Amino acid sequence: MNFEQHFDTALAGLHEAGNYRVFAELERKRGSFPRATRYREDGSTHDVTVWCSNDYLGMGQHPEVVAAMHDAIERCGTGAGGTRNISGTNHGHVRLERELADLHGKDAALIFTSGYVSNWAALGTLLAKIPGIICYTDALNHASMIEGIRHSRCEKRIFKHNDWRDLDRLMAADDPAAPKLVAFESVYSMDGDIAPIAEICDVADKHGALKYIDEVHAVGMYGPRGGGVAEREGLMDRIDVIEGTLGKAFGVMGGYITGSRNLVDFVRSFASGFIFTTALPPALAAGAVASIRHLKAHDEKRQAHQEAVRKVRAALDRQGIPHMQNPSHIVPVMVGDAAKCKWISDILLEDYGIYVQPINYPTVPVGTERLRITPTPFHTDADIAHLSGALCDLWSQCALARAVA
Repeated sequence: MNFEQHFDTALAGLHEAGNYRVFAELERKRGSFPRATRYREDGSTHDVTVWCSNDYLGMGQHPEVVAAMHDAIERCGTGAGGTRNISGTNHGHVRLERELADLHGKDAALIFTSGYVSNWAALGTLLAKIPGIICYTDALNHASMIEGIRHSRCEKRIFKHNDWRDLDRLMAADDPAAPKLVAFESVYSMDGDIAPIAEICDVADKHGALKYIDEVHAVGMYGPRGGGVAEREGLMDRIDVIEGTLGKAFGVMGGYITGSRNLVDFVRSFASGFIFTTALPPALAAGAVASIRHLKAHDEKRQAHQEAVRKVRAALDRQGIPHMQNPSHIVPVMVGDAAKCKWISDILLEDYGIYVQPINYPTVPVGTERLRITPTPFHTDADIAHLSGALCDLWSQCALARAVA
């Protein structure tokens, strides 16, 4: 086989379909979030405003987080030294897990190197190590959840997105004695919709199932202390496993699960994705602790963020730019064509100094291509006006349909 030709043909197909991913080379500017410097291929640079960061609250540059990380490096050095199994658990890891357990009202927590790994390892372990278990997974669950379920080789059922009635139908058709687990998300990152958590819990309880929720796009963002949508709705006690990330609203890096002491210890003891991987550096753990503590005590950041989202949606409406309506902080601007979506993104970056990545297949279905805008409390009214005006210009140049008021 000519491997190079195979690679070249596959990549050419991505280019032709408009799905080839190009990564802009950016350097974030501490103290001026969401500004960044973009490096062009010719070596020149220019300033851009980032509109698609998952650092939703700018905590990645918060002075308390930065100071905590500096202090940890001075005390502990840089790396963790290896796996927690071999090199020892750093005191910072223990502090972080206690902070996360407290955030979600659980007995224990376990940290991983990313949210992807925490989903893959936790679901893969629970579903592989509980004999005869059946997993019921939402149709739009994240790739990390899908991989964990697939890795376990358990029986699975896919229920229609956010459809608790379909979930009930599927569960009722299976052996009532079989152990069961329901896996779903709170905020779905591409459409920005929110799961009917209470109804899903009702169905899961009816059939005696474990409940596993991914709150990666909600932790820090919702609830009086940033515990997520389940906290906001008073439902954390009904969820067996709450999974989250440290790399979005908390502004650092890593993933985690929280749950009962036995469940967390079970995953810790059997998950290869935990046992055999290098632990988070102490500085990252320290930064995460500082960020979580800050957001537990400062609900005004979440309020300011929601106001920024409202302003962006209103500005888009005034220009007739179609965006998907949802109750979350994610604003999907709908283009519906992969090539045009990529072209708009490129021109926004090059000519308007606006960085927002195109979201194309396979992340979203063909025909639903979009720009995924994530406002922050640090985007000014002038930034919002510049964004909406630029989109208005490009919408006309692409002859795209306007939303009807």
